Amino acid sequence: MTETPLVADPSQQLKNRVAARVRSQRKAQGLPRRVLSEMSDVSPRYLAQLEAGEGNISIALLHRIALALGLPVDSLLSEDAPQDREAQRIGELYREASPDVQRAVRGLLAPQNPAALRAGRICLIGLRGAGKSTLGKLASEALNLPFVELNREIERETGMPLAEVMAFYGQEGYRALEADAISRVVATHDRLVLAVAGGLVAEEATYEQVLQRFHTVWLKTSPVEHMQRVRAQGDLRPMQGNPAAMEQLKSLLDARVPLYRRADAQVDTSSKTVKSSLNDLLKVIASKGFLDGAAE
Repeated sequence: MTETPLVADPSQQLKNRVAARVRSQRKAQGLPRRVLSEMSDVSPRYLAQLEAGEGNISIALLHRIALALGLPVDSLLSEDAPQDREAQRIGELYREASPDVQRAVRGLLAPQNPAALRAGRICLIGLRGAGKSTLGKLASEALNLPFVELNREIERETGMPLAEVMAFYGQEGYRALEADAISRVVATHDRLVLAVAGGLVAEEATYEQVLQRFHTVWLKTSPVEHMQRVRAQGDLRPMQGNPAAMEQLKSLLDARVPLYRRADAQVDTSSKTVKSSLNDLLKVIASKGFLDGAAE
C-alpha cells in the first residue's frame, strides 16, 4: 500500500517563519531576549516560545514585538523575506518625496537596456587621418542626423581655438573638458554622429562613457595613409623636424589597437575612395541596427 505523503501544517509553517524572523532580527540588532522583552512588554516566556515556534502568541503581542524591532508586523508574517531597516527607511523617504524625485529614482533603479542607453548615437573613433571628420559629416547628411566634432564642441564651450585650449588648460585640463563635452552631447542628443579625438580612448573613464552611451565605429587605415592624409590637410606637424615620426606613429597605433578594438564595429578605409568608405560605414550602421534600437 502506497503511503500518503505528509502535508506540512500551514499553521506550523507560519509559526516557524515568525520564529526565525523574530530571532534573526533580534540578533541582527544585538538585542538580548531580556531587553526585547522589556522593550515590547512581552514576557520572556512568550518570547522564548515564539522563537522556538511553539505556542500561539496573540496578534496584539506580536504587534508589540514588531514595533520594538522597528518592523511592520506583516514583515514577520509575510512569505516574502522582510526588508532590513535601511531598505524600510529608503522606502519611507521615497513615499514622502515629490513626484519628480520619485520619477528620477525609478529611472535610476529601472533595469537599463544597453541599446536603449546608446539610443541612436554613433561615435567614430580612430587616429587622426582615418576619416572621422569627413565620413562623419557625410554619414550624418545621408542619415539626416546632426554631426558633432568633439573638439569643435570644446572650442565652442571655451570660446578659444583648440591650440589655445591646450596651451591654457594643458593635457589634463583638456581631458576634463573632453569628458564634460561628452556628457553635454549625451544630454542634448539622442541621435547624432560624433567624431572624437584619437587619444580619447586612452582616457579610461571617458572612453567607458562613450562605449556605454554610443554605438562606436573604429575607422582604421594604414600608418602611411594616416600620415599622408594629415599632411594633405596641411598639417605638417607629424613630420616637421622629426624624421622618426613614422615609427612613432606606428608605435602609437600599435598601443591603441587593443583600445580601438573595443568598438562595436570597424570600417577599414585603407586604399579606398571617400565614397566607398562612406558606403561601408552606412552598411555597418544599418546591419548593426545602430539607429533602430535593435543593436546588441
